Amino acid sequence: MQMPEPLVKSDDVLSVSALSALLKGVVETAFARVKIRGEISGVKRASSGHIYFTLKDEGAVIDAVAWRGQNAGFASLIKDGLEVVVTGKITTYPLRSNYQIVVDSLEPAGEGALLKLLEELKKKLAAEGLFDKERKKPIPYLPRCIGVVSSPTGAVIRDIIHRVRDRFPMRIVLWPCPVQGAEAAGKIAEAIEGFNRFDGVAFPRPDVLIVARGGGSIEDLWPFNEEVVVRAAAKSDIPIISAVGHETDTTLIDYAADLRAPTPTGAAELATPVRAELLSQVTKSKGRIGDAINRLVSENQTRVEGLCRGIPNLKELVEMYVQRLDEKVERLDADFKAYINSATDKLEFLVRNLELCSYNRVLERGFALVTNADGRLVSSAKAILPAESLKIKFADGETAVTADGAQAKKSAVRVGAKTKCEDSQGDLFSN
Repeated sequence: MQMPEPLVKSDDVLSVSALSALLKGVVETAFARVKIRGEISGVKRASSGHIYFTLKDEGAVIDAVAWRGQNAGFASLIKDGLEVVVTGKITTYPLRSNYQIVVDSLEPAGEGALLKLLEELKKKLAAEGLFDKERKKPIPYLPRCIGVVSSPTGAVIRDIIHRVRDRFPMRIVLWPCPVQGAEAAGKIAEAIEGFNRFDGVAFPRPDVLIVARGGGSIEDLWPFNEEVVVRAAAKSDIPIISAVGHETDTTLIDYAADLRAPTPTGAAELATPVRAELLSQVTKSKGRIGDAINRLVSENQTRVEGLCRGIPNLKELVEMYVQRLDEKVERLDADFKAYINSATDKLEFLVRNLELCSYNRVLERGFALVTNADGRLVSSAKAILPAESLKIKFADGETAVTADGAQAKKSAVRVGAKTKCEDSQGDLFSN
């Protein structure tokens, strides 16, 4: 076998950087792309988003790096102690004179590694309460709109549509997304969060969500075990029915969902009632209500008839009370006439007494009433002004007079054209 010619002659003097560049070229050319199986160790997650770790087996160790732009689909799988198969490019790192693999895909090495990882994540999320029964929301009995998170192709969405159409036709809104592969978990979580952001204006907001895919291996169903999907399901305000895989398949979203269905078709059945059964129930309920009303009327009619038979004679009983009412009206009429007569007599008595106290009786005995021009009573001679106009009221009428001269013990008044003083009457203005 002919040996390849050396890249560097024995007498060539190279710089460290030149040698490193030659080695890098040789390594990357000889190992353009490789798959390596080993156990993850020494995981370091940089603030830049890059992940550094090592792969080891019983006899060797190799450094590995997963750049931020390439690790989105498997970053959550990079954990110490997990056996994995990585695919990537072998290169060198001149600053430390070592070689490393730049990882662009990573998957657990076998079902055992996946189950171990699944159990650890399940314990972690359960400890946070994401699987608690108290968090479960009831599934609406008759939703107006069903949201579906699944692949737009394949049998799953067709089965759901057909089952809903057979049971109770209603609106279905599909959020298409991949259900397998490196990008599936992020897209599924995005769909769940997107449905929850619906405001019901541009698109109807679903009353329930179905997250579904068909059967497959544990690797195929792994996106539904991803932490980002489980957290999105637990956070959803819209009730979620999970329908991933077959009846025997279990993923972590099943624990976070509000209800688990064995299959996508089963999820459609759990989300909708049967319209024909509802119509039958309504018809039966209507008949039972009618029978109950008729029975109630009949029972009350029988009861009333029985009560009527217990009354001796309803007409005679009423007439007896009418007779009593007539007697009371007659007595009331007589008592009212007697009361009127008594009140009239009392009023006449008071009028007579009032008349006796009237000043008109005093005037009839010869006295007179003197008032000034304003109609005010003049009861003293001192209150009269010279030449003041006065009125004197007698029993048979009144006359106007004018006060004459200064005040005196006996004052004369001018009546008409002449003055007189009647000694028989007395002095009207004396103190």
